[in-house]
Amino acid sequence: MADELELTDIESEEDIDETAGLAEIARLCEQRADTYGLLSRLYHSEVDQDLLDRMKTMRFPRTTGNDKLDEGYRLIAKYLSNTWTNSVMDLAREYVRIFIGHGNDAFAAAYPYESVYTSEKRLMMQAARDEVLAIYRSYGMDKDPSWKEAEDHIGLECEFMRVLCLRTADALRRVNTDAAWNLLDAQRNFLEDHLLSWSGMMTKDMRKFAKTDLYRGLASVTDGFFHAEKELLDEMLSDEETDGAE
Repeated sequence: MADELELTDIESEEDIDETAGLAEIARLCEQRADTYGLLSRLYHSEVDQDLLDRMKTMRFPRTTGNDKLDEGYRLIAKYLSNTWTNSVMDLAREYVRIFIGHGNDAFAAAYPYESVYTSEKRLMMQAARDEVLAIYRSYGMDKDPSWKEAEDHIGLECEFMRVLCLRTADALRRVNTDAAWNLLDAQRNFLEDHLLSWSGMMTKDMRKFAKTDLYRGLASVTDGFFHAEKELLDEMLSDEETDGAE
């Protein structure tokens, strides 16, 4: 009939609010991925001119509510505001001094490998490497052939977290909440069982060898960010568990 109305599904205000909330969490996960990506790059290799130039355009927050993060961002910003023509060369030497060291002394550097800090004799390629490799593969990942370092290098562990953050954001945008919460739980477990279990010892050693504010700042940002991540993931998952119980 001419006056018949066509009925269509419409979203309730509750559905709209939920979708908006998921989009906000997705953006947060993408921001977290960016931070993990920057950490991964800074630990992976020396700062080159391209990275230095990009970092000089970044705006670091002054106040985050996390003292370690605030200290780290302040030190990095201070360094970037005073770079000079030889900064890249100086940072290359700094990277070698901090993370590679000289000789075979197990305490000669802040070796960026989980095995070094979790094995009794501070050796590489120990149980931690096998554990994280199994985790990567369980999520369909393996290190790129161009990556020559062991799988428990902090740069690769941060890269793994970056990928999980991006997968979470994608799941949230598709309103696949079960997949998203499972990925967030995986991030919390990996953070607790791996990154937080040894990174504090490494950053303590970093401060012993670092002579520039950039790497002193990196140590503080690493400490602050990982602990802030733990608090955030605990809160997000606690909220989800509470909602699921209702």
